[in-house]
Amino acid sequence: RFPRKRVIYVIADNARCHRAKLVQAWLQQPGCRIRLIYIPPYCPHLNPIERLWGLMHKHLLHNQCFDRFSAFKCALLNFLRHEVPKRWGSFCDVVTDNFRVRDPAEFRILR
Repeated sequence: RFPRKRVIYVIADNARCHRAKLVQAWLQQPGCRIRLIYIPPYCPHLNPIERLWGLMHKHLLHNQCFDRFSAFKCALLNFLRHEVPKRWGSFCDVVTDNFRVRDPAEFRILR
């Protein structure tokens, strides 16, 4: 997507999948322009997705119990697709000014 960029830096947290041997081998392929920069461990304040999860817990799960996974899934997708974009003006300062919702319709739960 960025053919003119010599190196593309990706900020990653310390999830095990980011340090997996398969990922490291892929990054070391000749011609790979992607470089991972790891944020320090236990620094959720540096990771915008952790702030978004915090908002989700506060607005969706606080004092709430779902009896079925399907009900939880619907509530979660509604929050990500509709509530976050609609209330972004108040949420953006909590998450970070640099975090952007690209396309809310693309939020999905992987099984």
